[in-house]
Amino acid sequence: MATTSSMFMYALTIQPPSAVTQAILGQFAGTKEQQIITASGSRLTLHRPDAVQGKITTIVSHNVFGIIRSLAAFRLAGSNKDYIIIGSDSGRITIIEYVPAQNKFSRLHLETFGKSGIRRVIPGQYLAVDPKGRACLIASVEKNKLVYVLNRNAQAELTISSPLEAHKPQTLLFAMVGLDVGYENPVFAALEVDYSESDQDPTGQAYEEVEKSLVYYELDLGLNHVIRKWSDPVDRTASMLFQVPGGADGPSGVLVCGEDNITYRHSNQEAFRVAVPRRRGATEDPQRKRHIVAGVMHKMRGAFFFLLQSEDGDLFKVTLEMVEDDNGQPTGEVKRLKIKYFDTVPTASSLCILKSGFLFVASETGNHHFYQFEKLGDDDEETEYRSDDFPSDPTEPYNPVYFHPRAAENVNLVESIDSMNPIVGCKVANLTDDDAPQIYTICGTGARSTFRTLRHGLEVSEIVESELPGIPSAVWTTKLTRGDEFDAYIVLSFSNGTLVLSIGETVEEVTDTGFLSSAPTLAVQQLGEDGLIQVHPKGIRHIRADRRVNEWPAPQHRSIVAATTNERQVAVALSSGEIVYFEMDVDGSLAEYDEKREMSGTVTCLSLGEVPEGRVRSQFLAVGCDDSTVRILSLDPDSTLENKSVQALTSAPSALSIMAMADLSSGGSTLYLHIGLYSGVYLRTVLDEVTGELSDTRTRFLGPKPAKLYRVSVKGQTAVLALSSKPWLGYSDPQTKGFMLTPLNYVGLEWGWNFSSEQCTEGMVGIEGKNLRIFAIEKLTENLLQESIPLSNTPRHFVKHPEHPLFYIVESDNNILSPATKAKLLGDTSVVNGDATVLPPEEFGYPRGKGHWASCIQVVDPVNAKEVLQQIDLEDNEAAVSIAAVSFSSQDDETFLVVGTGKDMVVTPRSSSAGFIHVYRFQEEGKELEFIHKTKVEEPPLALLGFQGRLLAGIGTDLRIYDLGMKQLLRKSQANVVPSLIVGLQTQGSRIIVSDVQDSVVYVVYKFQENRLIPFVDDVIARWTTCTTMVDYETVAGGDKFGNLWLVRCPAKASEEADEEGSGAHLVHERQYLQGAPNRLALMCHYFPADVPTSVQKASLVAGGRDVLLWSGLQGTLGVLCPFVSREDVDFFQTLEQHLRAEDGPLAGRDHLVYRSYYVPVKGVIDGDLCERYPLLPADKRQMIAGELDRSVREIERKISDMRTRVAY
Repeated sequence: MATTSSMFMYALTIQPPSAVTQAILGQFAGTKEQQIITASGSRLTLHRPDAVQGKITTIVSHNVFGIIRSLAAFRLAGSNKDYIIIGSDSGRITIIEYVPAQNKFSRLHLETFGKSGIRRVIPGQYLAVDPKGRACLIASVEKNKLVYVLNRNAQAELTISSPLEAHKPQTLLFAMVGLDVGYENPVFAALEVDYSESDQDPTGQAYEEVEKSLVYYELDLGLNHVIRKWSDPVDRTASMLFQVPGGADGPSGVLVCGEDNITYRHSNQEAFRVAVPRRRGATEDPQRKRHIVAGVMHKMRGAFFFLLQSEDGDLFKVTLEMVEDDNGQPTGEVKRLKIKYFDTVPTASSLCILKSGFLFVASETGNHHFYQFEKLGDDDEETEYRSDDFPSDPTEPYNPVYFHPRAAENVNLVESIDSMNPIVGCKVANLTDDDAPQIYTICGTGARSTFRTLRHGLEVSEIVESELPGIPSAVWTTKLTRGDEFDAYIVLSFSNGTLVLSIGETVEEVTDTGFLSSAPTLAVQQLGEDGLIQVHPKGIRHIRADRRVNEWPAPQHRSIVAATTNERQVAVALSSGEIVYFEMDVDGSLAEYDEKREMSGTVTCLSLGEVPEGRVRSQFLAVGCDDSTVRILSLDPDSTLENKSVQALTSAPSALSIMAMADLSSGGSTLYLHIGLYSGVYLRTVLDEVTGELSDTRTRFLGPKPAKLYRVSVKGQTAVLALSSKPWLGYSDPQTKGFMLTPLNYVGLEWGWNFSSEQCTEGMVGIEGKNLRIFAIEKLTENLLQESIPLSNTPRHFVKHPEHPLFYIVESDNNILSPATKAKLLGDTSVVNGDATVLPPEEFGYPRGKGHWASCIQVVDPVNAKEVLQQIDLEDNEAAVSIAAVSFSSQDDETFLVVGTGKDMVVTPRSSSAGFIHVYRFQEEGKELEFIHKTKVEEPPLALLGFQGRLLAGIGTDLRIYDLGMKQLLRKSQANVVPSLIVGLQTQGSRIIVSDVQDSVVYVVYKFQENRLIPFVDDVIARWTTCTTMVDYETVAGGDKFGNLWLVRCPAKASEEADEEGSGAHLVHERQYLQGAPNRLALMCHYFPADVPTSVQKASLVAGGRDVLLWSGLQGTLGVLCPFVSREDVDFFQTLEQHLRAEDGPLAGRDHLVYRSYYVPVKGVIDGDLCERYPLLPADKRQMIAGELDRSVREIERKISDMRTRVAY
């Protein structure tokens, strides 16, 4: 990377991609339990399905910094652990294993065989494994196949042989699978086409007659080479293969899936073929043929079946019937193939059947689903079609067969896993007046599209909410004896007294507890074996198990202002600034320490840590004073209440809490002092367990109210509940073990405490106004909360109302019948034949029709109603392509909604019969739209924008300005500014940024006096632009369809000249440079995030954070680019990145620098995702890198975590 760049960005992923390209099943931890591994983009994720709760939890997610093209699981004979083979774009085959003890993937083998990148002739696209784990075959789309023999050495370690070649030039490969042959020589089956003759024949005759063949490759283990064993022509439309069990389990062979048919083939068996049943219904086209797009084979004791899925999402159960011998035992010969309709689930990229009776569907778009099998569809009324009724020759015709789709009977949905793939657009706005803004996205396709609101926070499940007689100031829970598992009392403190509630079947008030009820309470604690402590302003009450009460009165004219307790110690601060310390005696009574300690100012808060395991006391007392300091006092008998260390703060501390938490740096647990300030800032600092020194302070702004801190336990770990204007939870992330501070999606609380009862073992209790609330946190893995509103078609663009919290979405679906056509078909009695059942489109999809468009405009309220308020369907095969809210000066600056549509559009090659611009007026504060008129234009207007009180429209290659007339829009100005097609517009002042579909961006200036649009600067490189935004007046950030993000800047001189007063004649007559504009843009930053950006914008994501560029990616990714402020930070992270590239090479063997520079060398961007791997490295490597950087390990970790927490989540 050129260090001369004047601009540097730090790239971070906020939400990893959720589009699963492949999912595999196996026992990766070496236990009986099955896990699922999914690949999404460059991420490999291990999920653990919980059969009892019917949930899937993510165990570990790893970014391999390379594109994962294929995955396979295999195990060596006799072992109980599955290994994973990865085919990626690194030109290497990678074998990894999951190490449960360290919860990470570790690489066992990396064998290079070719160039890097995704190329036609470099293997990696197809991967097949012998079911007995003896060999694997990795192949390319064309020509090359390599077989690796897998074995184990004397130390029982996995070994991999040199590759054996099975190349065949001028051959295209469509699918590949390992055959199940028991323990005979491993065989691999492939679908191939030899194109050598078609290549030579200019008439096209040979291409028409070309055959697709099923080829068997056999690996001879004795001779150690691969032979092409058998080849036979199959249906030319065949595209998928499925392995049929062999050996003792079945006949071996493959299922070949083509268009409209499935054939069983094997070298020593006859062919059997069945048709794929088509849907029957009034709106279905009876001629439309179905393809099989996904499937899975499942073996049970003595039986097996296939579930194959068509592109509509229908699952078919396919079984083989065997010839039986005289004793009724099945022989190895196949008698017939049978198929029947099973159920309908979303279209999948992968299906997995678990032994525990679950089906995992990795959906192509939208949420992934986890189903439980109710039954296997054996005893239902569905028609079963047999191969006896169909010719086995692929060229012979046959009659199609049909089925009636119905609601699911065999599988039952137990969990839907949030997935935002594909994200079509995204906007950041603060519509709920929170501290931090929300992210609003449109995602999904067809009837499974959604409008999603993303908030940073943890999901809270409320258990109890009850109103109290007055407004309490504090709440505690306490056990009665040390051995109790659950809490017995809830103690509430009011301004004039204390209320005690007992926790049981019901919660009710109790009076005979020994607590002083006439005064407010400052602290409650279970002390020693069976005592209770109540601290109130006038003293300390010690309640014994036999209800005897010992009272320690506060000195005269002084009251207690702060208190802290643990199970053996009590410390209180008096109004005079003195600190009194007590420790428990052998007989269980409290003994006061002789001397009081004077503090310099008024004490605002105190904290004692918990007593460590095996000790009699906590070593330290933390004292916060109103002179903005925190002092650590020793509680050692030799040096009681002596000063150990002092920390100066930016404002007075409002809360302190000493607690041990899991720590990534030391690997064990570390003592931390958590500090809350009156300014709403939270600090976490490491407290040295020997010296009492404070070091490694991390800060975070929580909100405008003073921060209060409470120790709670969540999911088996100690966490800190921090309350400011809203509640936050500080905990260590279950996967990375790093410290996280996340807001809770809950009301603001004034006080909180830990709560544990039989019904709710790990809960919290809090006060909000007059209400007592008991709640729990279910999962710590998701820190972005999603709320979704279903939409009716694929969303294309959306726009926010200028004043109200409403969004307007244009949606359109191609080759789908419009609602009007559908209603007409359903109303036509001659067609229906009693098939009028309309199935819910969310599960079954819409009826298809070639050349038809279904399109609508929807008004969505994501804040109050949380639903679609109005839907306007478009007539006459029009489809909406763009939308804008425009205020017209000619109409007293009233804002109108403008929608661009295209009629009879064909996507490729691009054509349409006309384009229209519809204008709508807002009614009812934007909740309803009223149609005004529409204007016909030559082509669909793909980009619309409000510009200086008029409408700017990009129609084809023309840029036009329109004004609003009575009957239609009036054209005011036009210019031809781009070579191909305008797809986006941005503006500031009189400058317009025009994006072209394949030619980057052009800067255009509008000269009002002359009414001219003049392009004055364009780009050097033809970028296939997908989205753009203006970062400042000269700079534009954008993304292209190859998955790059870039920033380009206009030269200062050209920018000034364009804005000079006058007619702009000097711009028109300036000499063109290479058939383009007179000037060129300079590239500032360039980065490959491995996902196609669909939107990019400048926004701030956290309260008090600075502006960053937030981008959304097609596969469900959300990421930010955060600008560096200081040069030294740039140098630090650049060096760190270089060290990590060397020390922590990507798992699949791709070179990180080359990966991030896929199309253009990376410039001015540092990969934060790589830097965040630093805390996960082994301790010795971290220490080594820290030494090279001349910093401590903790300091580096703090810098990495600050980079994220300051700007994002």
